[in-house]
Amino acid sequence: MALSDEIILIRKKGYCTQVEFAERIGVSFSTVNRWETGKMSPNVSTMKRLKAYCDALNIEFGNVEKAWLERESNPDENKENKK
Repeated sequence: MALSDEIILIRKKGYCTQVEFAERIGVSFSTVNRWETGKMSPNVSTMKRLKAYCDALNIEFGNVEKAWLERESNPDENKENKK
């Protein structure tokens, strides 16, 4: 599953709107929106906050981490997808 889909899934498992999710992990609503549309991905420090969020709610984080690592390791492929 794509990173954007994984982020949507963890947000929904926490029963949050994009605004509520953004507030809980310390980013803006527009940042969450960009992640969920695949326009950008979280940085390392934000991934740590996402993991803490998942741990607090007992939400599986492994798939999010895997999708993030795949996206980060293929930057040229991501540029192609944005065109």
